[in-house]
Amino acid sequence: MSQPDMSGYMEKLLDGVEVEWKALGEVCDFKNGFAFKSSLFKEAGLPIVRITNVDGKNISLADVKYFDPSDYKENTASYEVSKGDILIAMSGATTGKIGFYAHENPAYLNQRVGKFLPKPKILNNRYLYHYLLSKVEQIYVVAGGGAQPNLSSNALMAKIKIPIPCPDSPEKSLEIQAEIVRILDAFTAMTAELTAELNLRKQQYNYYRDQLLRFEEGEVGWKNLEDVASFRRGSFPQPYGNSEWYDGEGCMPFVQVADVADFGFRLHQKTKQQISRLAQPKSVFVEKDTVIVSLQGTIGRVAITQYDCYVDRTLAIFTNYKVDINKKYFAHQLKAKFDLEKEFARGSTLKTITKEEFSKFQIPIPPIEEQNRIVSLLDKFDVLTHSIKEGLPREIELRQKQYEYYRDLLLSFPRPKEEAVA
Repeated sequence: MSQPDMSGYMEKLLDGVEVEWKALGEVCDFKNGFAFKSSLFKEAGLPIVRITNVDGKNISLADVKYFDPSDYKENTASYEVSKGDILIAMSGATTGKIGFYAHENPAYLNQRVGKFLPKPKILNNRYLYHYLLSKVEQIYVVAGGGAQPNLSSNALMAKIKIPIPCPDSPEKSLEIQAEIVRILDAFTAMTAELTAELNLRKQQYNYYRDQLLRFEEGEVGWKNLEDVASFRRGSFPQPYGNSEWYDGEGCMPFVQVADVADFGFRLHQKTKQQISRLAQPKSVFVEKDTVIVSLQGTIGRVAITQYDCYVDRTLAIFTNYKVDINKKYFAHQLKAKFDLEKEFARGSTLKTITKEEFSKFQIPIPPIEEQNRIVSLLDKFDVLTHSIKEGLPREIELRQKQYEYYRDLLLSFPRPKEEAVA
């Protein structure tokens, strides 16, 4: 995608001023979350932000637990989250992801979620936000990578450095930071408008899908999931952190929950981890065109694999269908069922549902011709809402690339000579 010419913009903006790279800990404080016990969870109160609520840009308050501070004797005020706070996931599949808290009502910070506290006379809050979004991969490396990354706040604040323009003149520095923020926020706003429109389309899609997949009692036959298809969990050798289990000659894609797209019944184009040839006999091989579903963490993500891969134990794999069924219809019914059931799954930070529980899910089985008709109708509507090649998602993707282009351009301050050589 072509970009407007902005050559020389940074030189003009900086106007020859010095740029100093500082460790985050020098310009920003950090607060780790509180270990909320499940006994403190309420059905109402203030939401508790967990690692699963950090989506990589913002903070989602879907699927949250609540906390009432009046029920607790200790002072928890320092763990409050307010509008404008920048949060980060410290472990799990979302390690290193950044979230901007844009909600009006306050929340609370759960364990393994951290909050940045920029020093206001040195660092613009949104400047920090945009910069951290450009460093997610580097932060993941600081966390140790692997299947079970765990981010240390001390390492994060010491190893991640941020460019501070004109460090000897805080007023001028904040002016420069604010100008960069103004430009990047403009691109963010355009993407947000398109995303809001897409969410409306998705709501329409979900309503339409539910109408097509809903059958009255006695209208069609219903079967338990275990009577529709055989299934098993994936697997992986322990411990997860053993470097021998990853990469190398002959490695293959290794699918974990984070590798399953949250719409479109697809895996991401490239998995986060590659399983080594040594580890492959200890995992479960899955052929292309196999239905899988996540049972832990973000439960209910469904995919029909588009390439051969190995699958982690947090997902179930469906094989040997016992009835005449369209796989895409089956995937739609799984997704719709999980959307209802996952609200009642156990767990706090990570939700879990067992094979035994979901084996009793009831699935309606109309004639195969009706299944095919439903899939055909949903596929047509899917193009407008989910396809990465057409419609709003394609436009959002282009806008996001444009934002990232300008972000990298505007934040590409020269490094010190010793760092540049390294």
